[in-house]
Amino acid sequence: MARKKGFGPWDLEALRKRPPIEWIETEWRTVPVFYDGEPHGGKQTRIFAYYSAPKLAGGKVPGMVLVHGGGGKAFREWVRLWEERGYAALAMDLGGCDGSGERHRWAGPKQDDQDKFDAIAGGVQNAWTYHAVAAIMRGVSVLAAQPEVDRERIGITGISWGGYLTCIAAGLDDRLKLAVPVYGCGFLHENSAWVPILQKMPEDQRRLWIETFDPSHYISRAELPMLWVNGTNDFAYPLDSYRKSYQAQPGPRTLCVTVGMEHGHEPGWAPVEIGIFADQHLRDGTPLPEIKRMKVKRERVTAKFKSSTDIVEAALHCTSDTGPWPERKWQSTPAEVVGRKVHATLPEARPLVFFLTIKDERGATVSTEHCEMTPDGKIQ
Repeated sequence: MARKKGFGPWDLEALRKRPPIEWIETEWRTVPVFYDGEPHGGKQTRIFAYYSAPKLAGGKVPGMVLVHGGGGKAFREWVRLWEERGYAALAMDLGGCDGSGERHRWAGPKQDDQDKFDAIAGGVQNAWTYHAVAAIMRGVSVLAAQPEVDRERIGITGISWGGYLTCIAAGLDDRLKLAVPVYGCGFLHENSAWVPILQKMPEDQRRLWIETFDPSHYISRAELPMLWVNGTNDFAYPLDSYRKSYQAQPGPRTLCVTVGMEHGHEPGWAPVEIGIFADQHLRDGTPLPEIKRMKVKRERVTAKFKSSTDIVEAALHCTSDTGPWPERKWQSTPAEVVGRKVHATLPEARPLVFFLTIKDERGATVSTEHCEMTPDGKIQ
């Protein structure tokens, strides 16, 4: 059943319909395409995208919607990566550009701070997020309309601002069967790289932006499986807002937090866990390991896990720094695997932030939620 019409500023029923599509003639294996977006500035807009699907003798394949971040575009190589995995994939441009990165004549809002934040002064339908979410949902409609695509097996992944948008789409579009936000999350007004911008906005506009476009208002409706991928020191989406975001999600969630993960498009689509997670839910593939919540008793931390694959490595990751999350220094030490449990001894430093990870024979890593231990030994 579709989400009810009127949740948020979007006409969800309209966005679920196949938009007008123009396929661009090309000899490339990955096909350029334009499809209709939302009107902007009194004119009809169009969205540029790349589409590709594996050539099969018969049957249908799962699909993935690929959402770029700031400074990004419709990446042809990203589409090809998923095609090689056996998926149909659509990567759209959300800044009004074509495949060369140049603005085209049907462009909507730019992907800059003016259009992301200040434009809301003219109404929510002027803001970049309004148009970007609509472009994503119409992208799902384009993908679902292709004869080689199984419309019951479509997922989404997005990087940075694309991860932010993925969190919103996951709560709006029940056609999606999984979501993988990389870096991006909600609660941007509480802690993120954009707090200074939000604080400078007039109060009424700031409140409207948060209530309309912060993912925290949509994640609570995301009942689909989600894989949350981030680094401990991400400059844009810190671990406190990140934890609040994934804890707000009611559906099944898996965490993959990496110490010092680089922020960027290629680092954001490279993690092996993303493909495995998609195969797990869209192709009946061998699932990622599952690690339970940590239990702490005095200086000992323990977590149970389940895995269909061999666990080859486990680690404890800690920081005793208390400054901004991007500046904290982390230390990683081996943890002990005994049966289906991971054990580690906490260092003496207090306060302390810590979490556990396990890695399987495929090189896939999953992590626990992080815990914070106060100077008096209490866990938060």
